Amino acid sequence: MDNGSNQGTTWKDAGFSDASWASGNAQLGYGDGDETTVVSYGSNSISKYITTYFRKSITVADASIFTGYTINVRRDDGIVVYINGTERYRNNMPTGTIAYNTLAATTCSDDGGTIQTGSIPSGALVTGTNVIAVEVHQSDITSSDISFDLELKGNTSSATAVIQRGPYLQLGTSSSVIIKWRTDIATNSKVSYGTTAGSLTSSANDAASVKDHEVKLAGLSANTKYYYSIGSSTQTLQGDANNYFITAPIVGTEKKTRVWVTGDCGNNSTNQRNSRDKYISYLGSNYTDVWLLAGDNAYNSGLDTEYQTNFFDIYKDKMLKQTVLWPAPGNHDYANNATRQNDHNVPYYSNFTLPKNAEAGGVASNTEAFYSFNYANIHFVSLDSYGKESNSYRMYDTLGPQATWLKQDLAANTQKWTIVYWHHPPYTMGSHNSDTETELINVRQNFIRILERYKVDMVICGHSHCYERTKLIKGHYGNESTFNAGSHNLSSSSGKYDGSASSCPYEKNVSSSYNGTIYVVSGSSGQLGGTQSSFPHSAMHYSDATNGGSLVIEIDQNRLDAKWVCADAVVRDQFTVFKDVRKTTNITIQSGQNTTLNASWVGNYNWTTGATSRAITVSPTTNTSYSVIDNFSCVTDVFNVTVIPARIADLNFGTDTVLTPALEVFPNPFEDKTTINYSIPFAGQVTLSLQGLNGELNKVVVKEFKEAGYYSFTLRASELDISAGIYLLKLVCGDKEIQKKVSVVK
Repeated sequence: MDNGSNQGTTWKDAGFSDASWASGNAQLGYGDGDETTVVSYGSNSISKYITTYFRKSITVADASIFTGYTINVRRDDGIVVYINGTERYRNNMPTGTIAYNTLAATTCSDDGGTIQTGSIPSGALVTGTNVIAVEVHQSDITSSDISFDLELKGNTSSATAVIQRGPYLQLGTSSSVIIKWRTDIATNSKVSYGTTAGSLTSSANDAASVKDHEVKLAGLSANTKYYYSIGSSTQTLQGDANNYFITAPIVGTEKKTRVWVTGDCGNNSTNQRNSRDKYISYLGSNYTDVWLLAGDNAYNSGLDTEYQTNFFDIYKDKMLKQTVLWPAPGNHDYANNATRQNDHNVPYYSNFTLPKNAEAGGVASNTEAFYSFNYANIHFVSLDSYGKESNSYRMYDTLGPQATWLKQDLAANTQKWTIVYWHHPPYTMGSHNSDTETELINVRQNFIRILERYKVDMVICGHSHCYERTKLIKGHYGNESTFNAGSHNLSSSSGKYDGSASSCPYEKNVSSSYNGTIYVVSGSSGQLGGTQSSFPHSAMHYSDATNGGSLVIEIDQNRLDAKWVCADAVVRDQFTVFKDVRKTTNITIQSGQNTTLNASWVGNYNWTTGATSRAITVSPTTNTSYSVIDNFSCVTDVFNVTVIPARIADLNFGTDTVLTPALEVFPNPFEDKTTINYSIPFAGQVTLSLQGLNGELNKVVVKEFKEAGYYSFTLRASELDISAGIYLLKLVCGDKEIQKKVSVVK
């Protein structure tokens, strides 16, 4: 009954006649756009009906078989449920007697999107006809919407639970993981697990009877594959060879790590499914170690029902049950709602369990809105670019809680690689415009300086429904028109590292203070399309708003490879980053010894010796320089090996051996610094001097008594105040003397 009338008290009784009432299928209501049957609020939009009444007759063949009932309702705002004239359930309503003009206790924050669950005793229904009567109350006469739906399930002693969601993995570390799932009826929780499929000898349990299950497995071994099953103490719901995960390695370990990134994915589209399927095909038999979500994970409003159909149902067969998921929220996860932006009362936070107390590394954020975690030698940071902290501060407010925490977290980070991800991008000309949208302008002008200061390697965003990618850049804070490739790009390369022109890897070395960040917009894993008039953005090396896909990142020691795997299986963009490469290494060995030389990068190798392995072992008899270069002639390492005489203790002096000092200088010539190695065959006064060829200079660098042995020290031309030229290095020990010419170049 939706005419605003006072139905009194008899309307809920079994004998009441509702023949004149309108009828329709659920969901019933108005104002949200998801109603199957729209009800009336009256003729005055600022004085709407407070109460709407509903009745339903059902037939129960044998009520004695049920031990009780589970009621599931959607309500906006408050609800009272009567069965056969007796109140059996009340939600978001005040205590005491309910009248037709009683307002709901509070405004329903989820717009009826969250299922509310209760229990009904076994005697509430009878064999035969039963009447369910419901009154739904608004919290305010100007409320914009009303929602109602109801499900009543009978429970038997042998009731079998059915999985509705999951299983899915959360908060994985080297020794623990959380497994979550949802069932249609409440049961206790049990996870059995082990390192051999079919032999799950360990278990973790929770005695609480719930529908949304969450079980933590602890005491696990690092970097180990575990199989698992889920269910209750009386029932196994799922658990076969496809139910497994691999624990994280010990933090800091240089393990090859594969990361999957999906942005703006949750719209239940063909593009979403194809992006998923083509990534799985690309993956083959390999394992995905980390899964990142870049926000807008469930369209259109982040409702629990939307998460179910547009996210959990899409990824349930492989990805959710095998790989730990680390999400970031977007504006659609907050329903684009200013109230939710402040109170964070959205399904995102009940669906995911995230590390607010530094359970997976990093600095504790004390909130699930933003957090960090470590995996192998990578530090990940997930940020919230839409929600507010303390009802005021956004991510880009540099004195706010989120930015303050981020600075502390990045300052404490010791991992080789740092990847930061959130939803709103600083640079884009796809479906959003970073020159005109205030949120994006603030991120660019205020926030990314923090990331540059702490040498963040890669930033990943969504929001714009396309793919866009910069080169290694720094210092661009203005509008698109102010981007200067010559000053903002730290490399002219495409970074594709495929042998094409100007495609060498980006490098971040100590010599360049590890400067530069690559920005990626990967917002087309579900949503797709839309561009601004100036698309592509000038800062972007590659942009595509036509093809959807997902981002794949593979990190192995000091090498990062990223590929954009499209929904048609084509890899349309890729780039590589090296860290701490292009090295010159000076090594000193004794005559007769060998040494192993290791190239500084992961990849392919061509040594001057002809070898093609990463490491080679050499045993030169004289001072020798070795070099190694990659197949595309992008990176070279140089190794200067100095060979010195054997130490005195190692020499075999026969009766005919002439005991003379030994002297080696390397490198020679040198600009400022060189290493002098010398050996003394007997104890005595030692003098080492540097002299001009014409006798105009005599710099004594060593003059003291020394025992027989081997000695080495570094000579610096700047400290001796000598200019470029050729000099004579003279070593005198007793009546023995040895000389060597050295050349100083400037």
